[in-house]
Amino acid sequence: MDESSEILKKYNSLYLEIIMKYKEYIEEQENLYVAELPKLVTPEDGSVKAIAGSIASKFQEYDYEENFPDAAQLAYEYVRDSIAGVTLPIQFWLRPSQTISYGAGDIFDKSVLLCSLLIALGNPSTKVIIAVSDSRRSFAVYSEFGGKIIAIDMEKGINRYDTKEILLKSLGISEEGEATAYEFNDRMYIDVL
Repeated sequence: MDESSEILKKYNSLYLEIIMKYKEYIEEQENLYVAELPKLVTPEDGSVKAIAGSIASKFQEYDYEENFPDAAQLAYEYVRDSIAGVTLPIQFWLRPSQTISYGAGDIFDKSVLLCSLLIALGNPSTKVIIAVSDSRRSFAVYSEFGGKIIAIDMEKGINRYDTKEILLKSLGISEEGEATAYEFNDRMYIDVL
């Protein structure tokens, strides 16, 4: 290992020690109520608009009605390939501009970035949906388009559903199930169950 790698390793160890020492304080200050989650979706942010513009420029002339499904695929690929998946030892919310700048985020950060990009590409119906059960959390970003649902799971890829109910079942969300779920975008937050 070269000297600069060894120094970086020492810095990382020191930073981790500081973070863990002040973990409770950081999480207390960083805490957002779930009803405040729409503040994290920022389709009008300059860095989000720049990425959306880059995606739209891949089409001869971007037309929402014709190109949105393909643009959604490209947005998913951008987040999947350009944003490293990292999980911090503390609960810390990143805005999409930070996720882009750092090139890293956890599955929540990546989902919020993807939601912001899809709204910036012209689909205001796009939402992040989160299902929470005792043992797991499931995330998806979905858009209503052409009477159907385009759903993107950062770990499983893109699926299309005929109805939102079918999407909910795929996430393990049902009236008789144990999971609770909520969804949000830049304009709203609602409890699904």
